Amino acid sequence: MITTYIGVGSNIAPEKHVKAAIDELNRLGEITNISTVYEAESVGFSSNNFFNLVVELNVTHSLAELGIQLRAIEIKWGREQNAQKNQDRTLDLDILLYGDLVSESDPTLPRDDLFKFAFAILPMVELNPDLIVPNTQQTIRQIWSEFPYTQSLKPVVLNLNF
Repeated sequence: MITTYIGVGSNIAPEKHVKAAIDELNRLGEITNISTVYEAESVGFSSNNFFNLVVELNVTHSLAELGIQLRAIEIKWGREQNAQKNQDRTLDLDILLYGDLVSESDPTLPRDDLFKFAFAILPMVELNPDLIVPNTQQTIRQIWSEFPYTQSLKPVVLNLNF
């Protein structure tokens, strides 16, 4: 089994789609932990706020197969196949980390979101603060302590069963 961290985001019917994502991820592997759900302003475009969280998931899928499965889940739940980066979305599932794998091609691992967005790194602090991020000498906690916290995050209470 490989431990992977999946970033989950939605700003179209986010409560419905976050719950759907948890159900779908639970079918893909073994969910071992889920972060707090945070409401965050959209980044890079003006729109509705997003619900964001990170799911710790143990999988047997290869990285390529996991990526295919996540994309299929996004499309199943209404994401347009040709969706652009900065637009509203029903569901966005991103592989933040996949074991200790480092990749410079699609998907890039560790995902840049861990160094750029509070909605990715703060949930990781909750889940595994002492994890050393592959290809760095830094723990999640160290990255957070040096993070220029400019994005407002508001905890959201959702009943997420896994």
